[in-house]
Amino acid sequence: MATQEQRTSISWDYAPAPESPDHVRLRDSYGLFIEGEFRDPVDGTRVASINPATEEPVAEVAFAGPDDVRRAVQAARAAQPGWAALSGLDRGKYLFRIARLIQERARELAVVESMDGGKPIRESRDVDVPLAAAHFFHYAGWADKLSYAMGGRSVEPLGVAAQIVPWNFPLLMAAWKLAPALAAGNAAVLKPAETTPLTALLLAEILQEAELPPGVVSILPGDGTTGAALVREPDLDKVAFTGSTGVGKDIQAALAGRRIPLTLELGGKSANIVFEDAALDQAVEGIVNGIFFNQGHVCCAGSRLLIQESVADTVVSKLWSRMERLRLGDPLDKNTDVGAINSLEQLHRIEALVASGEEEGAVRRSVACELPSRGFWFAPTLFTDVAPAHRIAAEEIFGPVVSVLTFRTQAEAIEKANSTPYGLAAGIWTDKGSKAFEVAAALQTGVVWQNTYNKFDPSAAFGGYKESGFGREGGMAGLRPYLRVTNGTAP
Repeated sequence: MATQEQRTSISWDYAPAPESPDHVRLRDSYGLFIEGEFRDPVDGTRVASINPATEEPVAEVAFAGPDDVRRAVQAARAAQPGWAALSGLDRGKYLFRIARLIQERARELAVVESMDGGKPIRESRDVDVPLAAAHFFHYAGWADKLSYAMGGRSVEPLGVAAQIVPWNFPLLMAAWKLAPALAAGNAAVLKPAETTPLTALLLAEILQEAELPPGVVSILPGDGTTGAALVREPDLDKVAFTGSTGVGKDIQAALAGRRIPLTLELGGKSANIVFEDAALDQAVEGIVNGIFFNQGHVCCAGSRLLIQESVADTVVSKLWSRMERLRLGDPLDKNTDVGAINSLEQLHRIEALVASGEEEGAVRRSVACELPSRGFWFAPTLFTDVAPAHRIAAEEIFGPVVSVLTFRTQAEAIEKANSTPYGLAAGIWTDKGSKAFEVAAALQTGVVWQNTYNKFDPSAAFGGYKESGFGREGGMAGLRPYLRVTNGTAP
Protein backbone atom coordinates (compact mmCIF):
# COMPACT_ATOMS: atom_id res chain seq x y z
CA MET A 1 0.00 0.00 0.00
CA ALA A 2 1.40 3.41 -1.00
CA THR A 3 2.46 5.71 1.81
CA GLN A 4 1.12 9.26 2.17
CA GLU A 5 4.47 10.62 0.95
CA GLN A 6 4.34 8.41 -2.17
CA ARG A 7 0.76 9.43 -2.97
CA THR A 8 1.45 13.14 -2.69
CA SER A 9 4.75 13.05 -4.60
CA ILE A 10 3.01 12.18 -7.88
CA SER A 11 3.55 15.00 -10.40
CA TRP A 12 1.27 15.73 -13.31
CA ASP A 13 2.16 17.37 -16.57
CA TYR A 14 0.30 18.44 -19.70
CA ALA A 15 0.34 16.17 -22.73
CA PRO A 16 0.80 18.00 -26.04
CA ALA A 17 -2.51 19.08 -27.56
CA PRO A 18 -1.60 20.62 -30.92
CA GLU A 19 -4.18 22.16 -33.20
CA SER A 20 -3.74 20.70 -36.66
CA PRO A 21 -3.14 23.14 -39.53
CA ASP A 22 -4.19 20.53 -42.10
CA HIS A 23 -7.55 22.21 -42.73
CA VAL A 24 -6.01 25.61 -43.50
CA ARG A 25 -6.47 26.70 -47.12
CA LEU A 26 -3.56 29.07 -47.71
CA ARG A 27 -2.37 29.94 -51.18
CA ASP A 28 1.33 29.71 -51.97
CA SER A 29 1.33 33.37 -52.98
CA TYR A 30 -1.05 36.28 -52.40
CA GLY A 31 -1.43 39.39 -54.51
CA LEU A 32 -2.81 42.79 -53.57
CA PHE A 33 -6.57 42.96 -53.01
CA ILE A 34 -7.80 45.80 -55.23
CA GLU A 35 -11.22 46.25 -56.86
CA GLY A 36 -12.43 42.97 -55.42
CA GLU A 37 -9.64 40.85 -56.91
CA PHE A 38 -6.14 39.71 -56.02
CA ARG A 39 -3.77 41.45 -58.39
CA ASP A 40 -0.04 41.41 -59.06
CA PRO A 41 1.83 44.47 -57.81
CA VAL A 42 2.67 47.12 -60.40
CA ASP A 43 5.78 48.45 -58.66
CA GLY A 44 5.84 46.45 -55.45
CA THR A 45 7.66 43.27 -54.45
CA ARG A 46 6.88 39.83 -53.02
CA VAL A 47 8.04 38.78 -49.57
CA ALA A 48 7.68 35.57 -47.55
CA SER A 49 5.64 35.83 -44.35
CA ILE A 50 7.55 33.96 -41.63
CA ASN A 51 6.22 31.79 -38.79
CA PRO A 52 8.04 33.26 -35.74
CA ALA A 53 7.82 29.94 -33.87
CA THR A 54 9.70 27.99 -36.58
CA GLU A 55 11.34 30.68 -38.77
CA GLU A 56 9.80 28.91 -41.77
CA PRO A 57 7.83 30.71 -44.50
CA VAL A 58 4.04 30.38 -44.32
CA ALA A 59 3.13 32.04 -47.63
CA GLU A 60 4.46 34.58 -50.10
CA VAL A 61 2.79 38.00 -50.00
CA ALA A 62 2.89 40.92 -52.42
CA PHE A 63 3.97 44.27 -50.97
CA ALA A 64 2.40 47.34 -52.54
CA GLY A 65 4.41 50.16 -54.11
CA PRO A 66 3.31 53.80 -54.65
CA ASP A 67 1.53 53.05 -57.95
CA ASP A 68 -0.36 50.18 -56.30
CA VAL A 69 -1.40 52.48 -53.47
CA ARG A 70 -2.64 55.08 -55.94
CA ARG A 71 -4.63 52.46 -57.84
CA ALA A 72 -6.32 51.26 -54.64
CA VAL A 73 -7.23 54.80 -53.56
CA GLN A 74 -8.67 55.53 -57.01
CA ALA A 75 -10.72 52.33 -56.84
CA ALA A 76 -12.03 53.32 -53.40
CA ARG A 77 -12.95 56.80 -54.66
CA ALA A 78 -14.88 55.31 -57.57
CA ALA A 79 -16.73 52.77 -55.41
CA GLN A 80 -17.57 54.97 -52.42
CA PRO A 81 -20.56 56.92 -53.83
CA GLY A 82 -22.37 53.73 -54.76
CA TRP A 83 -21.67 52.19 -51.37
CA ALA A 84 -22.87 55.30 -49.56
CA ALA A 85 -26.02 55.38 -51.73
CA LEU A 86 -27.12 52.00 -50.36
CA SER A 87 -29.53 52.16 -47.49
CA GLY A 88 -28.09 51.64 -44.04
CA LEU A 89 -30.10 48.45 -43.82
CA ASP A 90 -28.43 47.08 -46.96
CA ARG A 91 -24.93 48.04 -45.78
CA GLY A 92 -25.72 46.32 -42.50
CA LYS A 93 -26.63 43.14 -44.37
CA TYR A 94 -23.17 43.05 -45.93
CA LEU A 95 -21.50 43.53 -42.54
CA PHE A 96 -23.68 40.83 -41.02
CA ARG A 97 -22.70 38.49 -43.85
CA ILE A 98 -19.01 39.21 -43.25
CA ALA A 99 -19.43 38.48 -39.54
CA ARG A 100 -21.11 35.14 -40.24
CA LEU A 101 -18.38 34.14 -42.69
CA ILE A 102 -15.73 34.97 -40.09
CA GLN A 103 -17.55 32.64 -37.72
CA GLU A 104 -17.73 29.92 -40.35
CA ARG A 105 -13.97 30.14 -40.97
CA ALA A 106 -13.10 30.76 -37.33
CA ARG A 107 -10.93 27.69 -36.85
CA GLU A 108 -8.91 28.40 -39.98
CA LEU A 109 -8.49 32.09 -39.08
CA ALA A 110 -7.34 31.22 -35.57
CA VAL A 111 -4.71 28.78 -36.79
CA VAL A 112 -3.36 31.21 -39.39
CA GLU A 113 -3.27 34.03 -36.82
CA SER A 114 -1.14 31.85 -34.53
CA MET A 115 1.11 30.62 -37.35
CA ASP A 116 1.70 34.10 -38.74
CA GLY A 117 2.01 36.01 -35.46
CA GLY A 118 3.16 33.52 -32.82
CA LYS A 119 0.31 33.98 -30.35
CA PRO A 120 -1.14 30.93 -28.54
CA ILE A 121 -4.00 29.26 -30.38
CA ARG A 122 -6.36 29.51 -27.44
CA GLU A 123 -6.00 33.30 -27.53
CA SER A 124 -6.58 33.64 -31.27
CA ARG A 125 -9.40 31.06 -31.05
CA ASP A 126 -11.14 32.44 -27.95
CA VAL A 127 -10.41 36.19 -28.22
CA ASP A 128 -9.20 37.52 -31.56
CA VAL A 129 -11.54 35.78 -33.99
CA PRO A 130 -14.75 35.96 -31.90
CA LEU A 131 -14.16 39.66 -31.18
CA ALA A 132 -13.52 40.36 -34.87
CA ALA A 133 -16.86 38.80 -35.78
CA ALA A 134 -18.53 40.63 -32.88
CA HIS A 135 -17.36 44.01 -34.20
CA PHE A 136 -18.88 43.35 -37.62
CA PHE A 137 -22.11 42.19 -35.96
CA HIS A 138 -22.16 45.28 -33.74
CA TYR A 139 -21.71 47.78 -36.55
CA ALA A 140 -24.11 45.88 -38.80
CA GLY A 141 -26.70 46.92 -36.26
CA TRP A 142 -25.61 50.56 -36.31
CA ALA A 143 -25.56 50.94 -40.10
CA ASP A 144 -29.22 52.07 -40.31
CA LYS A 145 -29.15 54.07 -37.04
CA LEU A 146 -26.29 56.48 -37.65
CA SER A 147 -28.23 59.64 -36.87
CA TYR A 148 -29.32 58.15 -33.53
CA ALA A 149 -25.67 57.67 -32.63
CA MET A 150 -25.12 61.40 -33.24
CA GLY A 151 -28.05 62.70 -31.23
CA GLY A 152 -30.53 62.79 -34.09
CA ARG A 153 -28.40 65.07 -36.28
CA SER A 154 -27.89 64.52 -40.01
CA VAL A 155 -24.77 62.60 -40.93
CA GLU A 156 -22.90 61.60 -44.06
CA PRO A 157 -19.76 59.51 -44.68
CA LEU A 158 -16.39 61.18 -44.99
CA GLY A 159 -15.42 59.33 -48.19
CA VAL A 160 -12.19 57.31 -48.53
CA ALA A 161 -10.41 56.13 -45.39
CA ALA A 162 -6.79 54.95 -45.17
CA GLN A 163 -6.36 52.46 -42.33
CA ILE A 164 -3.10 51.03 -41.01
CA VAL A 165 -3.13 48.22 -38.46
CA PRO A 166 -0.34 46.68 -36.32
CA TRP A 167 1.09 43.18 -36.11
CA ASN A 168 -0.12 42.22 -32.63
CA PHE A 169 -3.85 41.78 -33.42
CA PRO A 170 -4.01 41.72 -37.23
CA LEU A 171 -7.55 40.43 -37.80
CA LEU A 172 -9.10 42.10 -34.78
CA MET A 173 -7.60 45.51 -35.57
CA ALA A 174 -8.80 45.20 -39.17
CA ALA A 175 -12.33 44.56 -37.86
CA TRP A 176 -12.07 47.49 -35.41
CA LYS A 177 -11.36 49.83 -38.29
CA LEU A 178 -13.24 48.40 -41.26
CA ALA A 179 -16.57 47.70 -39.56
CA PRO A 180 -17.43 51.28 -38.43
CA ALA A 181 -16.03 52.79 -41.63
CA LEU A 182 -18.19 50.55 -43.82
CA ALA A 183 -21.27 50.97 -41.64
CA ALA A 184 -20.94 54.74 -42.04
CA GLY A 185 -20.78 54.49 -45.85
CA ASN A 186 -17.05 54.99 -46.40
CA ALA A 187 -14.70 53.06 -48.66
CA ALA A 188 -11.42 51.90 -47.11
CA VAL A 189 -7.85 51.06 -48.06
CA LEU A 190 -6.39 48.83 -45.35
CA LYS A 191 -2.67 48.20 -44.88
CA PRO A 192 -1.89 45.23 -42.60
CA ALA A 193 1.48 44.94 -40.86
CA GLU A 194 4.43 43.57 -42.83
CA THR A 195 5.00 40.61 -40.47
CA THR A 196 1.36 39.50 -40.11
CA PRO A 197 -0.60 40.07 -43.34
CA LEU A 198 -2.19 36.66 -43.81
CA THR A 199 -5.45 36.93 -41.84
CA ALA A 200 -6.15 40.26 -43.54
CA LEU A 201 -5.79 38.48 -46.88
CA LEU A 202 -8.12 35.71 -45.70
CA LEU A 203 -10.51 38.51 -44.75
CA ALA A 204 -10.23 39.68 -48.37
CA GLU A 205 -11.43 36.24 -49.47
CA ILE A 206 -14.34 36.61 -47.04
CA LEU A 207 -15.20 40.01 -48.58
CA GLN A 208 -15.28 38.32 -51.98
CA GLU A 209 -17.55 35.57 -50.65
CA ALA A 210 -19.82 38.18 -49.07
CA GLU A 211 -20.01 39.86 -52.50
CA LEU A 212 -18.96 43.24 -51.17
CA PRO A 213 -18.97 45.66 -54.11
CA PRO A 214 -15.53 45.86 -55.77
CA GLY A 215 -13.36 48.74 -54.62
CA VAL A 216 -15.18 49.37 -51.34
CA VAL A 217 -12.30 47.70 -49.49
CA SER A 218 -8.75 47.27 -50.76
CA ILE A 219 -6.11 45.44 -48.73
CA LEU A 220 -2.47 46.31 -49.41
CA PRO A 221 0.22 44.42 -47.51
CA GLY A 222 3.52 46.21 -47.22
CA ASP A 223 6.19 47.64 -44.97
CA GLY A 224 6.64 51.16 -43.67
CA THR A 225 7.20 52.59 -47.13
CA THR A 226 3.76 51.36 -48.21
CA GLY A 227 2.16 53.00 -45.19
CA ALA A 228 4.06 56.23 -45.82
CA ALA A 229 2.86 56.30 -49.41
CA LEU A 230 -0.71 55.61 -48.35
CA VAL A 231 -1.02 58.44 -45.80
CA ARG A 232 0.54 60.86 -48.30
CA GLU A 233 -1.97 60.07 -51.06
CA PRO A 234 -3.76 63.35 -51.88
CA ASP A 235 -7.25 61.89 -52.41
CA LEU A 236 -8.02 60.79 -48.83
CA ASP A 237 -10.75 61.91 -46.46
CA LYS A 238 -9.70 60.07 -43.31
CA VAL A 239 -6.64 58.32 -41.82
CA ALA A 240 -6.71 55.86 -38.91
CA PHE A 241 -3.55 54.32 -37.50
CA THR A 242 -2.77 51.86 -34.72
CA GLY A 243 0.90 51.31 -33.95
CA SER A 244 3.94 52.89 -32.38
CA THR A 245 4.06 56.43 -31.06
CA GLY A 246 7.01 57.30 -33.30
CA VAL A 247 5.19 56.35 -36.50
CA GLY A 248 2.06 58.08 -35.23
CA LYS A 249 4.01 61.34 -34.90
CA ASP A 250 5.34 60.93 -38.45
CA ILE A 251 1.80 60.47 -39.77
CA GLN A 252 0.60 63.51 -37.86
CA ALA A 253 3.39 65.57 -39.42
CA ALA A 254 2.58 64.24 -42.90
CA LEU A 255 -1.08 65.29 -42.55
CA ALA A 256 -0.38 68.72 -41.09
CA GLY A 257 -2.27 71.40 -42.97
CA ARG A 258 -4.29 68.94 -45.08
CA ARG A 259 -7.53 69.07 -43.05
CA ILE A 260 -7.79 65.27 -43.03
CA PRO A 261 -9.34 63.80 -39.85
CA LEU A 262 -6.91 61.52 -38.02
CA THR A 263 -7.36 58.82 -35.38
CA LEU A 264 -4.26 57.54 -33.58
CA GLU A 265 -4.12 54.58 -31.17
CA LEU A 266 -0.49 54.38 -30.14
CA GLY A 267 1.79 52.89 -27.52
CA GLY A 268 1.31 52.57 -23.79
CA LYS A 269 3.02 51.91 -20.50
CA SER A 270 -0.06 51.03 -18.52
CA ALA A 271 -0.17 50.86 -14.74
CA ASN A 272 -1.82 47.93 -12.98
CA ILE A 273 -2.46 49.23 -9.45
CA VAL A 274 -2.97 46.79 -6.56
CA PHE A 275 -4.22 48.21 -3.25
CA GLU A 276 -3.87 46.41 0.06
CA ASP A 277 -7.63 45.78 0.29
CA ALA A 278 -7.73 43.91 -3.04
CA ALA A 279 -8.53 40.23 -3.44
CA LEU A 280 -4.89 39.31 -3.99
CA ASP A 281 -5.32 35.93 -5.66
CA GLN A 282 -7.77 37.46 -8.12
CA ALA A 283 -5.38 40.34 -8.68
CA VAL A 284 -2.50 37.98 -9.47
CA GLU A 285 -4.56 36.32 -12.21
CA GLY A 286 -5.37 39.76 -13.58
CA ILE A 287 -1.70 40.75 -13.50
CA VAL A 288 -0.74 37.62 -15.45
CA ASN A 289 -3.47 38.26 -18.02
CA GLY A 290 -2.53 41.92 -18.18
CA ILE A 291 1.12 41.41 -19.12
CA PHE A 292 1.59 37.89 -20.50
CA PHE A 293 -1.46 37.82 -22.77
CA ASN A 294 -0.14 37.67 -26.36
CA GLN A 295 3.46 37.60 -24.99
CA GLY A 296 3.00 41.20 -23.84
CA HIS A 297 2.46 42.31 -27.45
CA VAL A 298 -0.45 44.49 -26.36
CA CYS A 299 -0.53 48.27 -26.50
CA CYS A 300 -2.44 48.41 -23.22
CA ALA A 301 -0.41 45.70 -21.46
CA GLY A 302 -0.14 46.19 -17.70
CA SER A 303 3.64 46.38 -17.87
CA ARG A 304 3.99 48.60 -14.78
CA LEU A 305 2.78 46.83 -11.65
CA LEU A 306 2.17 49.26 -8.79
CA ILE A 307 1.65 47.46 -5.46
CA GLN A 308 0.88 49.00 -2.07
CA GLU A 309 3.90 48.44 0.19
CA SER A 310 2.01 46.56 2.90
CA VAL A 311 1.19 43.70 0.50
CA ALA A 312 4.06 44.01 -1.99
CA ASP A 313 6.02 40.98 -0.77
CA THR A 314 2.90 38.82 -0.71
CA VAL A 315 1.80 39.83 -4.20
CA VAL A 316 5.27 39.38 -5.71
CA SER A 317 5.57 35.94 -4.10
CA LYS A 318 2.17 34.85 -5.41
CA LEU A 319 2.90 36.33 -8.82
CA TRP A 320 6.25 34.57 -9.15
CA SER A 321 4.68 31.27 -8.12
CA ARG A 322 2.02 31.76 -10.82
CA MET A 323 4.61 32.76 -13.44
CA GLU A 324 6.56 29.57 -12.83
CA ARG A 325 3.49 27.64 -13.96
CA LEU A 326 3.18 29.43 -17.29
CA ARG A 327 3.79 27.16 -20.26
CA LEU A 328 5.93 28.58 -23.07
CA GLY A 329 6.10 26.81 -26.40
CA ASP A 330 4.35 25.88 -29.63
CA PRO A 331 1.65 28.49 -30.35
CA LEU A 332 -0.56 25.79 -31.91
CA ASP A 333 -0.54 23.73 -28.67
CA LYS A 334 -3.76 24.39 -26.77
CA ASN A 335 -1.84 24.19 -23.47
CA THR A 336 0.54 27.03 -24.35
CA ASP A 337 0.29 30.23 -22.30
CA VAL A 338 3.17 32.18 -23.86
CA GLY A 339 3.95 31.84 -27.55
CA ALA A 340 6.68 33.17 -29.83
CA ILE A 341 7.89 36.75 -30.08
CA ASN A 342 6.55 38.20 -33.31
CA SER A 343 9.87 38.90 -35.03
CA LEU A 344 13.61 38.87 -34.53
CA GLU A 345 13.62 42.67 -34.55
CA GLN A 346 11.12 42.77 -31.67
CA LEU A 347 13.08 40.13 -29.75
CA HIS A 348 16.21 42.26 -29.99
CA ARG A 349 14.30 45.28 -28.65
CA ILE A 350 13.01 43.29 -25.68
CA GLU A 351 16.49 41.97 -24.93
CA ALA A 352 18.00 45.46 -25.11
CA LEU A 353 15.46 46.97 -22.70
CA VAL A 354 15.78 44.05 -20.28
CA ALA A 355 19.56 44.47 -20.32
CA SER A 356 19.12 48.17 -19.54
CA GLY A 357 16.98 47.27 -16.54
CA GLU A 358 19.76 45.12 -15.12
CA GLU A 359 22.37 47.80 -15.84
CA GLU A 360 20.30 50.41 -14.01
CA GLY A 361 20.10 48.26 -10.88
CA ALA A 362 16.72 46.53 -11.06
CA VAL A 363 16.57 42.89 -9.98
CA ARG A 364 15.59 40.51 -12.79
CA ARG A 365 13.87 37.16 -12.42
CA SER A 366 13.08 35.16 -15.55
CA VAL A 367 11.16 31.91 -15.51
CA ALA A 368 13.48 28.92 -15.94
CA CYS A 369 12.05 27.15 -18.97
CA GLU A 370 13.47 25.41 -22.00
CA LEU A 371 13.29 27.65 -25.03
CA PRO A 372 12.79 25.98 -28.43
CA SER A 373 15.92 25.80 -30.58
CA ARG A 374 14.23 27.56 -33.51
CA GLY A 375 12.07 30.63 -33.52
CA PHE A 376 12.00 33.82 -31.46
CA TRP A 377 11.38 33.34 -27.74
CA PHE A 378 11.67 35.22 -24.47
CA ALA A 379 10.89 33.78 -21.05
CA PRO A 380 8.35 35.59 -18.83
CA THR A 381 10.31 38.08 -16.75
CA LEU A 382 9.72 40.03 -13.54
CA PHE A 383 11.72 43.06 -12.36
CA THR A 384 11.75 44.28 -8.76
CA ASP A 385 13.58 47.24 -7.17
CA VAL A 386 12.50 49.34 -10.13
CA ALA A 387 12.69 53.13 -9.99
CA PRO A 388 10.27 55.31 -11.99
CA ALA A 389 13.22 56.73 -13.94
CA HIS A 390 14.41 53.33 -15.17
CA ARG A 391 13.88 52.71 -18.87
CA ILE A 392 11.92 49.53 -18.11
CA ALA A 393 9.46 51.68 -16.12
CA ALA A 394 9.16 54.43 -18.71
CA GLU A 395 9.53 52.88 -22.18
CA GLU A 396 7.20 50.44 -23.91
CA ILE A 397 8.88 47.01 -23.99
CA PHE A 398 6.08 45.22 -25.85
CA GLY A 399 7.09 41.85 -24.48
CA PRO A 400 6.49 39.46 -21.55
CA VAL A 401 8.21 41.70 -19.00
CA VAL A 402 6.61 43.31 -15.94
CA SER A 403 8.24 45.98 -13.76
CA VAL A 404 7.20 46.18 -10.09
CA LEU A 405 7.04 49.50 -8.28
CA THR A 406 5.56 50.16 -4.84
CA PHE A 407 3.55 52.96 -3.26
CA ARG A 408 2.35 53.89 0.23
CA THR A 409 -0.66 56.12 -0.35
CA GLN A 410 -3.39 56.53 -2.92
CA ALA A 411 -1.96 59.90 -3.96
CA GLU A 412 1.46 58.34 -4.58
CA ALA A 413 -0.10 55.59 -6.67
CA ILE A 414 -1.84 58.16 -8.87
CA GLU A 415 1.33 60.23 -9.22
CA LYS A 416 3.42 57.23 -10.27
CA ALA A 417 0.73 55.94 -12.64
CA ASN A 418 0.61 59.32 -14.40
CA SER A 419 4.39 59.74 -14.54
CA THR A 420 4.94 58.49 -18.12
CA PRO A 421 4.21 60.24 -21.43
CA TYR A 422 1.62 57.53 -22.21
CA GLY A 423 -2.02 57.33 -21.21
CA LEU A 424 -3.73 54.36 -22.82
CA ALA A 425 -5.03 52.07 -20.06
CA ALA A 426 -4.83 51.16 -16.38
CA GLY A 427 -6.11 48.58 -13.93
CA ILE A 428 -7.29 49.15 -10.36
CA TRP A 429 -7.56 46.34 -7.82
CA THR A 430 -9.52 47.19 -4.68
CA ASP A 431 -12.58 46.06 -2.77
CA LYS A 432 -13.72 49.66 -2.27
CA GLY A 433 -15.79 51.05 -5.11
CA SER A 434 -15.40 54.65 -3.94
CA LYS A 435 -11.61 54.32 -4.05
CA ALA A 436 -11.75 52.82 -7.54
CA PHE A 437 -13.84 55.75 -8.81
CA GLU A 438 -11.59 58.34 -7.18
CA VAL A 439 -8.44 56.81 -8.63
CA ALA A 440 -9.97 56.26 -12.07
CA ALA A 441 -11.04 59.90 -12.25
CA ALA A 442 -7.49 61.03 -11.42
CA LEU A 443 -5.68 58.79 -13.89
CA GLN A 444 -4.60 60.36 -17.18
CA THR A 445 -5.61 57.37 -19.25
CA GLY A 446 -8.29 56.44 -21.74
CA VAL A 447 -9.41 53.07 -20.37
CA VAL A 448 -9.58 51.91 -16.74
CA TRP A 449 -10.49 48.39 -15.66
CA GLN A 450 -11.58 47.64 -12.11
CA ASN A 451 -10.73 44.21 -10.67
CA THR A 452 -10.10 42.84 -14.15
CA TYR A 453 -7.82 43.55 -17.11
CA ASN A 454 -7.80 43.28 -20.90
CA LYS A 455 -11.57 42.96 -21.21
CA PHE A 456 -12.88 44.20 -24.55
CA ASP A 457 -16.34 44.56 -26.03
CA PRO A 458 -17.42 46.02 -29.39
CA SER A 459 -19.90 48.33 -27.64
CA ALA A 460 -17.19 49.94 -25.44
CA ALA A 461 -14.99 52.80 -26.61
CA PHE A 462 -11.21 52.37 -26.54
CA GLY A 463 -8.46 54.95 -26.96
CA GLY A 464 -5.82 57.00 -25.17
CA TYR A 465 -4.47 60.35 -24.08
CA LYS A 466 -1.09 62.08 -24.32
CA GLU A 467 1.38 60.07 -26.44
CA SER A 468 -1.02 57.12 -26.56
CA GLY A 469 -2.99 58.95 -29.24
CA PHE A 470 -6.43 60.48 -29.67
CA GLY A 471 -9.83 59.44 -30.98
CA ARG A 472 -11.85 56.39 -29.99
CA GLU A 473 -12.67 53.05 -31.54
CA GLY A 474 -15.57 50.82 -30.54
CA GLY A 475 -19.24 51.50 -29.79
CA MET A 476 -20.99 54.69 -30.82
CA ALA A 477 -17.75 56.61 -30.26
CA GLY A 478 -16.11 54.49 -32.97
CA LEU A 479 -18.61 55.73 -35.57
CA ARG A 480 -17.94 59.43 -35.01
CA PRO A 481 -14.48 59.51 -36.68
CA TYR A 482 -16.02 58.21 -39.93
CA LEU A 483 -18.98 60.57 -40.13
CA ARG A 484 -19.46 64.20 -41.11
CA VAL A 485 -22.09 65.60 -38.77
CA THR A 486 -24.17 68.56 -39.98
CA ASN A 487 -26.18 71.01 -37.92
CA GLY A 488 -29.52 69.85 -39.25
CA THR A 489 -31.56 67.06 -37.75
CA ALA A 490 -32.17 63.79 -39.51
CA PRO A 491 -35.47 63.47 -41.36
